[in-house]
Amino acid sequence: MTEHVKIFEVGPRDGLQNLNQLVATEDKIKLVDMLSNCGFSNIETTSFVSPKWVPQMADAANVMAGISKRDGTTYSALTPNMRGYEAAIGSGVDEVAIFGSASEAFSQKNINCSIEEGFSRFTPIIERAKIDKCNVRGYISCVTDCPYDGATDPDQVIRVAVRLLDMGCYEISLGDTIGAATIETTHRLISSVLNYMPSNALAGHFHDTNNAALENIGVCLEAGIRTFDSAIGGLGGCPYAEGAKGNVDTVAVVNMLHEMKYETGVKTEKLDKAAAFARSLGEN
Repeated sequence: MTEHVKIFEVGPRDGLQNLNQLVATEDKIKLVDMLSNCGFSNIETTSFVSPKWVPQMADAANVMAGISKRDGTTYSALTPNMRGYEAAIGSGVDEVAIFGSASEAFSQKNINCSIEEGFSRFTPIIERAKIDKCNVRGYISCVTDCPYDGATDPDQVIRVAVRLLDMGCYEISLGDTIGAATIETTHRLISSVLNYMPSNALAGHFHDTNNAALENIGVCLEAGIRTFDSAIGGLGGCPYAEGAKGNVDTVAVVNMLHEMKYETGVKTEKLDKAAAFARSLGEN
């Protein structure tokens, strides 16, 4: 029986948010609909954040209102605070995500608070989500390297991951935010984290700055992880990490997995068309 690997498509949010030029709402809707037709089980559709900090996501509610939801696909949004959570739920998202950091300096730069203060923001979101029966996914950035603090100690990642899981996140996405992870640092990280939580509670999120993302995904596969974030067309980056390239390209990940005889449920012929459209948005 062919083993399934879940691709968590983050292009519409994590991919588009770092583009300098604003993408038209109708183009965002078109992209999400094209991705839905590819058969993804999870699409991170938008982010309910302050338009002052992320103007690209100012039309989040309109995007959610405009997409054609597909049965079998979960449409999620990033929600940094209760205001964002309430707006997301009101817009019909199926799931929300919160994001923290394994690096103190990056936490200050990214969300203007300490790691500990970040947890105080997450608590009311998760408590409300339990009442609403809404799943919450947790992101951790800078899991192997930070642009400000340098190498990240796996123990710090473990502390953040365990706490998010204990608070109620159903899955923890481990983010190589600046794309500096290597086979060695990824193996060290994953083998350490797996001492404290099962592989089915983890996802890999790799940026491809040094063209090592696919190799790092291979390390995670060997360790038993079966969920990976990727962005159509390789869009993305990080506004708080100069030089960081985009997320690993969904097409490359799907092709690699299929060559390895894993099943993804993604229709490759439709995926290529979605990738061409996504790349055109980045070129405009």
